[in-house]
Amino acid sequence: MQTKKLDGRLFTRMVEGGAARLFGSRKVVNDLNVFPIPDGDTGDNMYMTIDSGVSAAEGGEEGSIGGASGRIAEGMLLGARGNSGVILSRIFAGISQGLKGLSAADTRDFAAAMENGVQEAYRAVSRPVEGTILTVIADGVRYANSRLGAESDLESYFDDLGREMRASLDRTPELLPVLKEAGVVDSGGAGLVYIAEGMQDALLGRELPERGETASSSKVQKVDIASFTEDTELEFGYCTEFLLRLQTKKVGPVDKFDETPLKQWLSENGESLVFFRDGSLIRVHVHSMEPERILEHCHAFGEFLTMKMENMLLQHNESEVRNGYTPPKVRKKFGIVAVAAGEGIKKTFKELGADAVVDGGQSMNPSAESFINAFSEVNAEHILVYPNNSNIILTAKQAASLYKGAEVRVLPSKSVGECYAALSLLDTSSGDIDEIERGSEQIMASIMTGTVSRASRNTVRDGLAVREGEFIGFSDGRIYSASPDISDAAAGLMASLHAEDYGILMLVCGCDTEAQTSMKLKERLEKLFPMTEVILLDGGQPVYDYIMILE
Repeated sequence: MQTKKLDGRLFTRMVEGGAARLFGSRKVVNDLNVFPIPDGDTGDNMYMTIDSGVSAAEGGEEGSIGGASGRIAEGMLLGARGNSGVILSRIFAGISQGLKGLSAADTRDFAAAMENGVQEAYRAVSRPVEGTILTVIADGVRYANSRLGAESDLESYFDDLGREMRASLDRTPELLPVLKEAGVVDSGGAGLVYIAEGMQDALLGRELPERGETASSSKVQKVDIASFTEDTELEFGYCTEFLLRLQTKKVGPVDKFDETPLKQWLSENGESLVFFRDGSLIRVHVHSMEPERILEHCHAFGEFLTMKMENMLLQHNESEVRNGYTPPKVRKKFGIVAVAAGEGIKKTFKELGADAVVDGGQSMNPSAESFINAFSEVNAEHILVYPNNSNIILTAKQAASLYKGAEVRVLPSKSVGECYAALSLLDTSSGDIDEIERGSEQIMASIMTGTVSRASRNTVRDGLAVREGEFIGFSDGRIYSASPDISDAAAGLMASLHAEDYGILMLVCGCDTEAQTSMKLKERLEKLFPMTEVILLDGGQPVYDYIMILE
């Protein structure tokens, strides 16, 4: 079969094939983790990202490849998780830009769009590192595009693309010593190879495996209709959510449309407003006693793509109280958003002044949309964001670039220790966001954070032979101690980090640590470092048995 033209339906099917192949290989990608602890989540992040794109395109009758690729790119943009997920979303954003306006693409059109995807991916990373997903996509596209000829079709193009991407993936350990030391290839690159293989499966008409359900999958909500009878008085109003596509015939040139008056009207006629615009798309969540007025007013600007309206008395959500209006918040000058996993850590961050805490961490990276919702909740002129994980910083920055309701500054915090110190000493009295940001970065630079976790496999790293099941103590990507005894691993780590040079040691206990073990470790550390105050905190975090913060 020789496919010379690619339309929107086939392209959507190919992206679905990529998602399906990756879903079946997520664990393989997750396990390609350079660090021997169970925190690899690249496969999950990339799958949730591409699945968001597929979900955005499902049910549509978009026949043009320009339209279909745009819907997929928009879905991936909001669903992007983790560094590899964000880069993946930018690849497809670049492809979409290259296909914009086309009803169908020939092989050369698609090859040019793929090159655009490579360029967009590199632009998304402030300091591109070779030996990663960037190298794999760049090598594959460069090779496939160089092989184009008069007889080229999409099948031959994907043959060349896949062959070189796999070869490039095999070369990644030669470009990144950390991969070679761990004996693995780049996980993001591996995920991309699986996606390309799945896209090729769909192109060739092969049967696709089923994709699994994710957090983005819609579920039928059970409603207790007995709680609202013929005599019940509407007390709390309706929760209304919709996605609106601005229409030129209603608002004129979309790129010149100012959404500020619409947002202001919604805030005056509803409560708990979440308002977000991306190009011609406007997403709204609002509570109102008269949802018909909300919908009628917004309908004047465009057409609804999705809509959901629920009586709030019937809503059941264990994670938040929705019954009743939230009093309008006074807009603050400065707001804080932090990322954390573990109820103890989240509670501590809020006590230290965080306005919103996004649920996430090493093994569960939040999406850009999660950040955007948090930004709206904060309701501040300037928002400081602490991602607290190197794999979340890029997602936070993408969300910050999309959000127009405030000036958002993303601090490059890579650990909860850095965030804890920054929040503890945060001084906003100057009123100058630049000065506040600089001060926060200086505080974070003075903090040392170490972590103890159980090794998930045998490895030799940093001069230490680590056995599966042992506890390892590490900091900033380097393993300092390894022992079958968790206390020995923790004490060895603190000795290597010279805990005696610090005044305070915060010992943050994970969800799997026993209280008695933690108390004995605290006493041991106090004897080893008598000039350092040891403070015990129940963090409840997953993956890491202890997070140890030196300040």
